[in-house]
Amino acid sequence: MKQSTLKLSSLSHKFILALAGLFLMLFLSTHLLTNLLMLTGDSSAFDQAVEFLSTNPIIKVVEYVLFAAFIIHIIFGVIVWLNNNKARPVKYYVASGSETSYFSKFMIHTGLIIFVFLVIHLVNFYFVKLGLVAVPEYASDSHDFYAMAVVLFKEPLYSLIYVVCFIFLGFHLKHAFQSAFQTLGLNHDKYFPAIKVISTIYALVISIGFSIIPVYFYFFH
Repeated sequence: MKQSTLKLSSLSHKFILALAGLFLMLFLSTHLLTNLLMLTGDSSAFDQAVEFLSTNPIIKVVEYVLFAAFIIHIIFGVIVWLNNNKARPVKYYVASGSETSYFSKFMIHTGLIIFVFLVIHLVNFYFVKLGLVAVPEYASDSHDFYAMAVVLFKEPLYSLIYVVCFIFLGFHLKHAFQSAFQTLGLNHDKYFPAIKVISTIYALVISIGFSIIPVYFYFFH
């Protein structure tokens, strides 16, 4: 009875982790599209997007959902990792001895790196918007993210950390994408190879897409 309860609990944890992760992946895609507007050479398009995201009441509700998803993903990610350590050889996902299994060994490590970067990113941008951090003197107001990004990405250390963290995020996403579909039971032999390809493409698009931004501002702006 206890084993059955433990198994159900473990599967529930992974299921919640997978759903929160997929929602965060959707957010990353939209966030990337918004940030790439900074590469147009004109801040107006990006500023208009920021204004829309800052004033739209629906987006404000989504922000709360987003933060809830982050917190849930972090908490349940730690829970799953602890459960895996207690119950070997059970892993974060189903398939053992596969490429996914190899990446699963480092999910907690890449997750920790991403968490540290997220805190830094929030302090430099979102907390300024909320008024929790003073507006930098080079920014016109708390929503002038373009000016904030330009100055920060001119700093070589910050840009390097930014790019490195998104490389780690790429590895994290590659495994997480496949693992989420496996956890949800969508790992049929016929189409799971396609999911593996899509996970690789998605991870590359996100990591390279975000990394292009600091490279552009540091070398070409």
